[in-house]
Amino acid sequence: MKNKLKKKKEKILKGLIYFFIVINIILACIYIIMTFSIKKEAIEESDLLNSINIDENIILSNDEYIEGNLIESQNKQEIDNEKDINKPTERMLKVKKLQEENEDIIGWIEIEDTNINYPVLQGDDNEYYLTHNYKKEKSQKGSIFLTKDYDWDLPSDNLLIYGHNIMNGLMFQNLLKYSDEEFYEAHPVIRFTTENEDVEFEIFSVFKSRVFYKSEQDVFRYYDFINANTEKEYNEFVEEAKESSLFDNDITAKYGEQLITLVTCSYHVEDGRFVVIGKEK
Repeated sequence: MKNKLKKKKEKILKGLIYFFIVINIILACIYIIMTFSIKKEAIEESDLLNSINIDENIILSNDEYIEGNLIESQNKQEIDNEKDINKPTERMLKVKKLQEENEDIIGWIEIEDTNINYPVLQGDDNEYYLTHNYKKEKSQKGSIFLTKDYDWDLPSDNLLIYGHNIMNGLMFQNLLKYSDEEFYEAHPVIRFTTENEDVEFEIFSVFKSRVFYKSEQDVFRYYDFINANTEKEYNEFVEEAKESSLFDNDITAKYGEQLITLVTCSYHVEDGRFVVIGKEK
């Protein structure tokens, strides 16, 4: 009787072991497939800008248009300077072309020697592009997106841009490289391109933070700053950003200069965030 009971328990135990082994194999397979799918999608997205072909006649017509409008300028230097300001770069033309596929694409962000090389979206809320790609397809990696509160008509002072911290260095995970001072010093520039501008931003603040409770006071809510109502408000944001930074530098921003703030998740605390802030060069 005891032997039969023992054998029955052993059989049940073996069955449970086999069951958990099979479940783990299935979960591992699902994880591998999902990881591969996310990585493939992100790589395709990062190559998107390079894949767009711009008709050389369009670039030429832009040059001719600009030169024609400046023909009455008094000297060649004035013409050259004005052309530099008004001439669309190839990247700007490509961003404009991308907008034919999705009008929510408002720009392209790139940081050298990282995987950060993606279109930037702006939706009617800050939820949609957490779970959708630039094609408006459901996606676990979501998109890099600008806060809905940024007003292009002003324009606002701070480009507040979010992205997921995804495995294998995808989306905004490589922002965490800036926790290394050597990397920061070697990569001080964020490039952001819209259909109207191709701009470089110089990074002056890198820090770890979190999402704060509404009841907390005297904390730096960097994510609430989109547009300054006064010069004082702008300067206070810049000062707090520099005080929060992991590293000291001599770079600062003056009232009226465009700022950019990049934010991703960080797991040093609950609801942690990693933040990189730059100002227009």
